[in-house]
Amino acid sequence: MSRILLAFRSFFNILFHGALSEATITELGLSRRAAAPVKPATPAAAAPVLKTSDGALQILSILQRDSRLIDFIMEDSSGYSDEQVGAAVRGLHDQSREALARYVSLAPVIDSVEGTYAKTPAGDPGAVKFIGNVPAGTPPGGLLRHKGWRVTRVDLPALPAKQDTAILAPAEIEIE
Repeated sequence: MSRILLAFRSFFNILFHGALSEATITELGLSRRAAAPVKPATPAAAAPVLKTSDGALQILSILQRDSRLIDFIMEDSSGYSDEQVGAAVRGLHDQSREALARYVSLAPVIDSVEGTYAKTPAGDPGAVKFIGNVPAGTPPGGLLRHKGWRVTRVDLPALPAKQDTAILAPAEIEIE
């Protein structure tokens, strides 16, 4: 009868604890083996570590690729006439808008007409910046001077594994 109890005790030890208890091991006349030395695991290919700035740099890279936005901003425009700058901005505006809309959806924080009265939205206090003669506490509303922008969708392509995100646009060398 004691062997049946020992069998049940062994079964339930393993079922509930994953191993035999010390008392059961002693009663069975067994001893624990020394643990086999653990070999260090060979490091698998480490997943690339993404930084919080990677998405912002990726957007800048896309805007540079599709509309040459950084080239435009970094150019000294003081030597150009207003007409020349205006003509360049028109194309830049359209290309930048298309590139941004392809990867990011935007919506106004307050969808109302600028210059009209707008109520203060409830919820996120960072969604509205009060300007002018601001009273203590949260005002119920005021004149809407800017609708603000909120991101509703971000769908950036995956970054290549070995791409340096600090390179927004590679240098171009023409071979003749």
